[in-house]
Amino acid sequence: MAKLDEKIDGMYQEVLKRNPGETEFHQAVLEVLESLGPVVVKNPQYLERKIIERICEPERQIIFRVPWQDDKGKVQINRGFRVEFNSSLGPYKGGLRFHPSVYLGIIKFLGFEQCFKNSLTGLPIGGGKGGSDFDPKGKTDDEVMRFCQSFMTELYRHIGEHTDVPAGDIGVGGREIGYMFGQYKRITNRYEPGVLTGKGLTWGGSLVRTEATGYGATFFVNEMLKARKDSFDGKICTVSGSGNVAIYTIEKITQLGGKCVACSDSNGVIYDEKGLDLALIKQLKEVERRRIEDYTKTHKHAKYIAKGNIWDIPCQVAMPSATQNEINGKDAATLVKNGCIAVGEGANMPTTPEGVKVFLDAKIAYGPGKAANAGGVATSALEMQQNAGRDSWTFEFTEKKLEDIMVNIHNNCFETAEEYGAPGNYVLGANICGFIKIANAMVAHGLV
Repeated sequence: MAKLDEKIDGMYQEVLKRNPGETEFHQAVLEVLESLGPVVVKNPQYLERKIIERICEPERQIIFRVPWQDDKGKVQINRGFRVEFNSSLGPYKGGLRFHPSVYLGIIKFLGFEQCFKNSLTGLPIGGGKGGSDFDPKGKTDDEVMRFCQSFMTELYRHIGEHTDVPAGDIGVGGREIGYMFGQYKRITNRYEPGVLTGKGLTWGGSLVRTEATGYGATFFVNEMLKARKDSFDGKICTVSGSGNVAIYTIEKITQLGGKCVACSDSNGVIYDEKGLDLALIKQLKEVERRRIEDYTKTHKHAKYIAKGNIWDIPCQVAMPSATQNEINGKDAATLVKNGCIAVGEGANMPTTPEGVKVFLDAKIAYGPGKAANAGGVATSALEMQQNAGRDSWTFEFTEKKLEDIMVNIHNNCFETAEEYGAPGNYVLGANICGFIKIANAMVAHGLV
């Protein structure tokens, strides 16, 4: 752990005291605060106005009961969350996660990260996050629908295109967004497409939204490589996960000349030294909702490693795209030892503090999630633009906008790191760049 400025350390201790047991939130806050010492020296008004303390405290935290009935007629109870973290730059914006691991600390960590990520996009959106400990895996469509309707029956009163605009995250895809949008429309008697993003293309959704996080992370890594006079061409890559983010990371890497040889799910890892068959992965995961193990039924030469560690497989570019804290210090050391030169985080906070230190000490190109995976929320904001104008853009037009946003994020992080005496440190660059924009808006708005 880096030594915190004395004043900032006091703020962090207060965060620990006020938010006991929320380890992921503590980790996310510390990672940002470690970067802010030189910022408050240059900008003492941030301390005077208690900007850091205010940013660390959500504007609103909503927790609610979600009762629903399964196909056997049994009543089930889950817990729902929406943390509306910071609206200084625009309406709250951030996804909904449906996963058994969800509790308040996870939602607060995600919401905190979202504030800085959204700031980096340069678009007028604040930060928030939500979700439930409901697990859609193994549930029928009818069960998922009943849960989503019950969830929205409470959530609808807290959201709106000028207030809070949720999207999808882990466990929440087009199916879940559709059920929630339908219930919102039913309750409010309003067709308000701007209230949710990630919608279907025939009813207000945006082209490229499905691909956005994976494409965006790849664009960011491509810019990091360019800054080192390098490219994806011929690079061996591994991508953890096999969901939306991983699939479209693999797709864009392949388009840029890289070769992806491994991906994973919660049960294990697929390694295909000939290069992953993306069409088969899409069929297994997007159409048939099967486990990645079934890849070997079609490609006998590929290896399936049950409960394996994808970071043990040598690669030059690693793209963690599954979940938080999936790369620890040992994994990071293994990646560096095996020749990894770049890491781009497609997931939120997928590297532990020990792992981050290994990457920074090795001076590899390391793109933290709040910068590298901002493409998803950026394209959600583009979807909001289209909804507001009752417009629809082409795939090519939207993808170019996404690429431009990711290039700008990279350049801003790169230049900020240089300005603050840490060239090549995208962690410091992203934290400071994202923070300053929010802080200046909060100063301008007064004590709110």
